[in-house]
Amino acid sequence: MSIVNISAYKFISLDELPALRDQLLERCESLALKGTILLAPEGINLFLAGSRAAVDGFMAALREDVRFADMEPKESLSDEVPFARMRVRLKREIITMRLPTIRPEGGRAPAVDASTLRRWLDQGHDDDGREVVLLDTRNDYETDVGKFRQAVDYRIASFAEFPAAIAADRARYEGRTIVSYCTGGIRCEKAALHMQDLGMPHVYQLEGGILKYLEQTGGTHWRGDCFVFDGRVAVDRALTPAGIPMPAPRARGQDPDA
Repeated sequence: MSIVNISAYKFISLDELPALRDQLLERCESLALKGTILLAPEGINLFLAGSRAAVDGFMAALREDVRFADMEPKESLSDEVPFARMRVRLKREIITMRLPTIRPEGGRAPAVDASTLRRWLDQGHDDDGREVVLLDTRNDYETDVGKFRQAVDYRIASFAEFPAAIAADRARYEGRTIVSYCTGGIRCEKAALHMQDLGMPHVYQLEGGILKYLEQTGGTHWRGDCFVFDGRVAVDRALTPAGIPMPAPRARGQDPDA
């Protein structure tokens, strides 16, 4: 498989977005990359595919901007480019939550890495002896493709529904450790910060999301495949195209910031 697929995000204050959009679009087109980059005042979220040389060239150039110097994309491989075109879009948020008070740039929620989460799940509790509750922050059509065994799944149609869902279910988490997770880390980061704001004390985000977990653990405790927002539809535990049918139109046309 010769095509490299990358995803990455960073919460960082951005200004002069139209100029940045034009710069990134020109760079991607010059490298024959395809995919989607979302830009908003709160940061950047990108999904790109192309040759190894093109992807590495793009990331090297991106890191020349001090704002993006520490970005480390998650990678997977495919035989074909899973995007039809290249677009760079300006948004109000790179992940739509409609809670402007949540500003991840101001301080991240605590994170748990893949190996630690696997160990917690193996032993049935965290290092302080608390029961661990996995919380899936993705949309319903994504969780239908695969999720952690026994994870809480609110069956939301978009991430903007998450705050109401968690507010109605706070009692479930009393005395427990919560680990929120999503595909690449962006939604579970905002979700964890919101739960902290609600006064929930033992909240973590899964560092790097499902994709990093599959990469580092081989998918222990995971069931099914992982939905991705491109033509592959989903990847398996080895992060290769899962070969499942294209989902319903609502899911197929969904933006990766939903």
